[in-house]
Amino acid sequence: MNTPPTPDTPLAAESGVLRCASVALPLAPALLTSLRLALLALPAQPARIGVALSGGADSAMLAVHAAAVARELGIGLALLHVHHGLQAAADDWGRQVHALGALLGLPVQEARVQVEQGAGKGIEAAARDARYAALAQLARAQGISHVLLAHHCNDQAETVLLRLLRGTGVVGMAAMSDASVRDGTTYLRPWLGQDRATILQAAAAVEDACGWRPVEDPTNADPRYTRAAVRELLAPVLDSRWPGWRAIVARHAAHMAEAAQILDEVAREDFARLEPSEDGASFSLRAWRELSPARQAQVLRFWLQQNGARMPTDARLRDLLRQLRELHSLGHDRQLRVEQAGHVVRCHRGRVWVEPRG
Repeated sequence: MNTPPTPDTPLAAESGVLRCASVALPLAPALLTSLRLALLALPAQPARIGVALSGGADSAMLAVHAAAVARELGIGLALLHVHHGLQAAADDWGRQVHALGALLGLPVQEARVQVEQGAGKGIEAAARDARYAALAQLARAQGISHVLLAHHCNDQAETVLLRLLRGTGVVGMAAMSDASVRDGTTYLRPWLGQDRATILQAAAAVEDACGWRPVEDPTNADPRYTRAAVRELLAPVLDSRWPGWRAIVARHAAHMAEAAQILDEVAREDFARLEPSEDGASFSLRAWRELSPARQAQVLRFWLQQNGARMPTDARLRDLLRQLRELHSLGHDRQLRVEQAGHVVRCHRGRVWVEPRG
């Protein structure tokens, strides 16, 4: 664990610098404050946290500022690097990450992954899934339950646009949350309210101070990739017409997150009235039929999610709703069996069940 500062040692938040063994690194007050508030808001202070560090400007500045905050709060810190092997320069990026770790006096834990490009996934989704799986594995090995991610306001705005274009619902439009749990690891995004320009300014100041330069992933500017297409082709047009659009879209995501939370609460209350089984795997068809059509659909989504089933497409959900409604009108003796991505929804004697497909 990092040693907390002594009473006569200036805190980084107050001094504006992070004093390392050979250099003093400048810190951005806004970035420092957002990060510190995010950690202080946790129900219990973790003994150790991780930073997902790719070597780019965003994650590198997160590592620098997290080093300062962790030192202030007496929290241990580890840098977690995932080597995807997708770029010729991936080994060089790893060396840059380890160089930053040495500069900060922090350990770097690295995992090498193979990105599976099949199974109907694009390369971006496959790389993201592999990265999260590796981060969770690294975190568990280090006894870390919380990992910091460097997503910022620009990332959030791009995510909202992408999900809008893909036709996601309210939950999808909420985009990224300040905190989320995946594979047993809690991921914190303290900079969703920060503009990337602030991060880049901080990176330039650090480079001036010590010469360390962040890596640049060429795919981030390659419009053949979906997110890069939004960033390189669509964003400049929006910038010229609505200069403040990113903050507006990010605020929209926050509103959608509130709406999604309300819908979840309503769905929980509705499901509790459906005479659910003790394990939540079944409910009364008759009670479900008493809900309004919109709440029937919402509680079905909630039920599937609670049972670990993948969310159906709009078309498949509409078909399931139709069959359940027709089933009731024809009587409870008729059998129903609908497969949904590894699970089966069936009805027997007036109860609707979901179970993993055998």
